[in-house]
Amino acid sequence: MSRNLKILILSVLGLATVCIIVCLLVLNNQFITEPKETEQTLPAPPANPYEEGDFYVEDGFVSCSAVDARTGVDVSAHQGEIDWQAVKEAGVDFAMIRVGYRGYDLGGTYVDEYFEANMEGALAAGLEVGVYFYSQAISVEEALEEAELVLEAIEGYDLTYPVVFDWECIGEVARTWNLSARTVTECTIAFCDAVEKAGYIPAFYFNQSMSHSTFRLRELQQYDFWLAQYSDAMTFRYDVDMWQYTNEGTVPGIDVAVDLNLSFRDYEREKK
Repeated sequence: MSRNLKILILSVLGLATVCIIVCLLVLNNQFITEPKETEQTLPAPPANPYEEGDFYVEDGFVSCSAVDARTGVDVSAHQGEIDWQAVKEAGVDFAMIRVGYRGYDLGGTYVDEYFEANMEGALAAGLEVGVYFYSQAISVEEALEEAELVLEAIEGYDLTYPVVFDWECIGEVARTWNLSARTVTECTIAFCDAVEKAGYIPAFYFNQSMSHSTFRLRELQQYDFWLAQYSDAMTFRYDVDMWQYTNEGTVPGIDVAVDLNLSFRDYEREKK
């Protein structure tokens, strides 16, 4: 074989190898950052109906002049023991209480050690109550396992507010790192469908970044939206049902910083 022919063959093989690598990278990127066809054919969620000037701060809480919004906290074991009567008297209307969580490293599921005390205390003080589960599910099967744990834990309690799928990205140290948006969306659907079939209001929690990188909102708009945007005004492009506006709130009866929320829906009135 001539030297020129060998060079030609090696060049062709090298080019073919590069093409294969490029194709694999493109396919992998599509897997992580999709959607393509399904998402784009669905209508967008309703637009945010509020203007920045509709929001104002009064007595340490954000309010909205355009709607009779409700003030809430969301809590877990991180807040420790809570004086729920003092929370109620401070002007808080509702509480979102963590049922449990999945570990980001080994993937075990756990019930929040303050779940029962928070549920019973909040309800006894006259607050409306919803719950959430901090998820690190990497499959539909795990999301359904989480839903089953939540439904078993809340049986017998009078819930007014939603049961929320709270899937969050931890980073490279977590088993969920690089999980595709397609999988996260399917996990959300599985959890929320199980909650709805059990007779509760399903919702999911996300921030602005995750609204376009992780959750496919067009596919999920049949469930209630709980947005995290730390600001004195909700300026997200879409309408949401609940808005977490700070993680540094101070409320009498809670000794440490707590998340504060505004509900644009009066779930209690809607339930009647």
